[in-house]
Amino acid sequence: MVHEKHDEAAKDAECPPVAIPGTKQHLMRSPSGDRNYRIFISSPIEEPPPSGYPVIYLLDANSVFGTMVEAVRMQARRPEKTGVVPAVIVGIGYETDAPFDPARYYDFTLPVRPENLPKRPDGAEWPESGGAEAFLSFIEEKVKPEIEREFKIDMRRQAIFGHSLGGLFVLQVLFTKPELFQTYIAGSPSIHWNQPFFEKEREFVSRLHAADAKVDVLLGAGELEKSHKSRMNERAEKLAERLSALEEFGVRAEFHEFEGEGHISVLPVFISRALRFALNPDRQAR
Repeated sequence: MVHEKHDEAAKDAECPPVAIPGTKQHLMRSPSGDRNYRIFISSPIEEPPPSGYPVIYLLDANSVFGTMVEAVRMQARRPEKTGVVPAVIVGIGYETDAPFDPARYYDFTLPVRPENLPKRPDGAEWPESGGAEAFLSFIEEKVKPEIEREFKIDMRRQAIFGHSLGGLFVLQVLFTKPELFQTYIAGSPSIHWNQPFFEKEREFVSRLHAADAKVDVLLGAGELEKSHKSRMNERAEKLAERLSALEEFGVRAEFHEFEGEGHISVLPVFISRALRFALNPDRQAR
């Protein structure tokens, strides 16, 4: 038995870990110095077009970086068939092997009074929240400049992707700094966390006008999420409708509901739809 275990350990030591081609990762310190983020990067094998590579910045990278990268790697081989061109994928994650880290509650949310927070299903208190402005500054001032130094990026085709609380963060960025990205992708967004924030279209339009920004917005959710008390699907669809009414101000918005999918199972199909939305060769940068 001892020999068998030794042989298995030796065999494991000889076998290299599985890796996705063209990917790497490193740690990056937050400006405040209180947290390390794990930055995942996938680079295309193709040479950049004259305008540069499109780029997608991906939240909760520990959970979905591999899914998105493999989807791009497969589909970008034949853009004329799939509607997906090669792109740089930048995942922002945490120093953990778990799919999610509790720090996301702080990073993805704006300050909300405790009495206005949604009730947690288990009745416990929520983790610390309210750090979205600092997290956005980290992306804007540290992550994006590093990527733009390393790759030739098409500054007219930058997207940000988030799911659940990550989707909430994406929409908060849209409403506060719409000029940072041109495509905003929010899956199963937790709009109920801060519903009043998204009822300020007039302020949003003013920011769009001041920044001379044009944005494409994709919202989506799984069909099975309709039963959740947060009314996630209803809120996301209504927000998409309100944003669609702002087309004259440079907004294009869509909502899609995916049959038979729940809050987590929707991710692979939503990612595939998101790639065609953000990386379609026929979708002109505006």
